[in-house]
Amino acid sequence: MEMLYAQCGNSGLFLPRISLGLWHNFGGNADFPEAEKILRAAFDCGITHFDLANNYGPPPGSAEENFGKTLRGALAGHRDEIVVSTKAGHRMWNGPYGDGCSRKSIIASCDQSLRRTGLDYFDIFYAHRFDGVTPVEETMSALSDLVRAGKALYVGISKFPPEAAERACAVLRGNGTPCLVFQDRYSLFERSPEARKLALARENGAGFIAFSPLAQGLLTEKYLRGIPAESRAASPDGFLKREQVTDEKVAAARKLSAVARERGQTLAQTAIAWLLCNPHVTSVLIGARTMRQLEENLGALENFSFAPEELAAIEAAL
Repeated sequence: MEMLYAQCGNSGLFLPRISLGLWHNFGGNADFPEAEKILRAAFDCGITHFDLANNYGPPPGSAEENFGKTLRGALAGHRDEIVVSTKAGHRMWNGPYGDGCSRKSIIASCDQSLRRTGLDYFDIFYAHRFDGVTPVEETMSALSDLVRAGKALYVGISKFPPEAAERACAVLRGNGTPCLVFQDRYSLFERSPEARKLALARENGAGFIAFSPLAQGLLTEKYLRGIPAESRAASPDGFLKREQVTDEKVAAARKLSAVARERGQTLAQTAIAWLLCNPHVTSVLIGARTMRQLEENLGALENFSFAPEELAAIEAAL
């Protein structure tokens, strides 16, 4: 399939409709040759946007280190064909300055991330969250200064509540470094961005990137018949907890799987396609632990239009 690209908000930057996130599967505990193979295959399929954060691993920082190795290895010579994003805001090191969105934490985190990746600059640098303590003006001014210092080309916000997001956009606009993009959790099982954030991004000329489109595996066939031993929910260290695999979610996933089969897709492909058909979604951020998962997810690009009766069936299943 051919990759499609979309303009990110009012900027001149185009992002692939499907981007690759390195949250879980590219850290120090991953099989690096396999991870590098997946990154190269993603690029060869037209995925030009790779999304990181300072604390991605495990252990924290190792995903950035491995991506830097890949840029010097399998992706050597392609830096100007790639958009690299990273973030700061969640706990990264001990002490009072290794967490949150103070100016101290944001600037130090960016410098550390540049060293880990071996890059001169990031294409997009995000405030990873609103910490509820640091004034929005302080965090956004730090992001603006990263742009002025040449350490980032664009800035964005992730998981900000609507009121803080609106204020952040106003501050960034006033600083002459407008917010490029919102990033938030959005899927068939997580519809909260529809209440305000999608419209807020559009009103402020920003793009919107949906992460966790498969609800960490709940929107795949993986959990339709129980919790597999090798799954995230079965691991004590996984972000998806066993108690989150509820009877209600499984029942809804089974109904959605039936809709997907009628469309000639897997459940994962239909879940991604449902996001891609939303005109307010710039890009969908997928993860991939195997080549098969990468290929399956990219298959959503083959059909992301929905008949009214299909959309009705999806809403009924939910």
